Amino acid sequence: MIDELARHGYRLSPGTLYPMLHSMENRGYLISREAHQGSVRRKFYRATDLGREGLETAKRQLRELSGEALKDDSPL
Repeated sequence: MIDELARHGYRLSPGTLYPMLHSMENRGYLISREAHQGSVRRKFYRATDLGREGLETAKRQLRELSGEALKDDSPL
């Protein structure tokens, strides 16, 4: 996930990302499951219904903000 975010210009360390994921899980936006691959333990996250609703709300608010920011109100 950190590599994918970096490809989009976001530089997050594990010390930033994982507490955010844990917080989102504690708030009910995500659920996780653990999988063991040999001696490596991996945690996989999935959005809950509440998380998907939150994402849609955030998208709507972002569209509204970007629309207002890009609106040309200056008279010519």
